[in-house]
Amino acid sequence: MKFSVPLAILATTLGVSPAFAQFGSGIVFDPTQSAHAIQQIAQASQLYTTTVNTMQNVIGAYNLARQMASLPETLYTTYSTIGQQQWATLIQPANTYGNSTVWMNAATTGYSAAAATQAASINTTGRIAGYSSLSAQGQQEIAAQGATVDLANAVNATSLETVGAIRSASSQRETDISQLEAASHSTDPSQHTEMATLQRINQALLIELRSQQETNQILEAQALQQMVGQKVQQDNLKSLFQTGNSYQQNFNAVTPQQSSSGTNWAFHY
Repeated sequence: MKFSVPLAILATTLGVSPAFAQFGSGIVFDPTQSAHAIQQIAQASQLYTTTVNTMQNVIGAYNLARQMASLPETLYTTYSTIGQQQWATLIQPANTYGNSTVWMNAATTGYSAAAATQAASINTTGRIAGYSSLSAQGQQEIAAQGATVDLANAVNATSLETVGAIRSASSQRETDISQLEAASHSTDPSQHTEMATLQRINQALLIELRSQQETNQILEAQALQQMVGQKVQQDNLKSLFQTGNSYQQNFNAVTPQQSSSGTNWAFHY
């Protein structure tokens, strides 16, 4: 049976100083130096492990970049048949009275929308003759209807300008999308680096934001048109209430009332 005795205890038992305990021929055991050496070995092992991990990460990043740059061509050509959803060209109407073309030009470019709206519709007149001589209620009703006409003209012109500006930018927008598509389907290794891919993603997100902004503008124009339509309904209802109220008051004041003598005469008859 073997016993394990600590070196320090064994050296003390033998009457030898621990710092100079000798074993064999010329071997000296120093616990302080041994602990320092063990600490250095542990640090060196940790540094080696960190170096190995760093090297593996670098190799992994290099392999990923190499795979991105050398992907088979079929991966890109597979999606090269994606259809292009371009805006349909507006069909030019017959310019019978000379006021249709200007409206179509505004719908295509967004320019002169207010003049085009006015040219393609009945001209807005000034205040009607005799407006100042009307009663307060009459003036209010005429003014409400006139405001509806003015607001509708402004909303229609704004909507026409919005749609025209969007259509005008659609050609350049399609060019940008086609360039992104060509770069994504390209077999050029420089187009498939991490930076090039991130730039295309950023550009695609910007295009999406612009499209969402244009959609919001169209929805805003539709909301304004609905508000004008609701105003027309409200004005009609208010006018009916005012007319009904005035009718009852005028009826009581203007219509001859049946007198008591007339009633008595009818009974005597």
